[in-house]
Amino acid sequence: MGLLSILKKMKKEEQEARILVLGLDNAGKTTILKKLSEEDITHIMPTQGFNIKSIVQDGFKLNVWDIGGQKAIRPYWSNYFENTDALVYVIDSSDRRRLEESSAELRELLAEDKLAAIPMLVYANKQDLLQASPADEISEVMGLASIDDRVWTIQACSAKSGEGLQEGMEWLIGATRK
Repeated sequence: MGLLSILKKMKKEEQEARILVLGLDNAGKTTILKKLSEEDITHIMPTQGFNIKSIVQDGFKLNVWDIGGQKAIRPYWSNYFENTDALVYVIDSSDRRRLEESSAELRELLAEDKLAAIPMLVYANKQDLLQASPADEISEVMGLASIDDRVWTIQACSAKSGEGLQEGMEWLIGATRK
């Protein structure tokens, strides 16, 4: 079941949503987007700018913006904040040494006025790897429980297998409709 199947199940109250996908480089943002779009994920290159996928199903349009996460690109993230309905923040669960850096970037995002109060889904990606930290441990290390200015959730997932992606998107779509 792909993203299109989720959209089919949705009510048709809203006609469009803009979702911003951010996270450090190599977290799996593009792989997640391609997997949700049911595209081939065998040859994915690091995103140097951004990818956008617009999916229309039964009159509903979902615009998903996947922005590169390299350190040199991160200052430009703010160019994409306008009119964002939801934030997806992707974390590489297998890279413990970069959790602090990822946490710092997330804190900066959460302080942005243009992203105030929008729902946030945190994907704890790469759960298929042996060295991956579980989602609850990542949540604790990053202090996610202290976020009280928006609805949020953390979802363990594997972009390669697709496990957990549907559940995360279903939560996010429900949260943006409230």
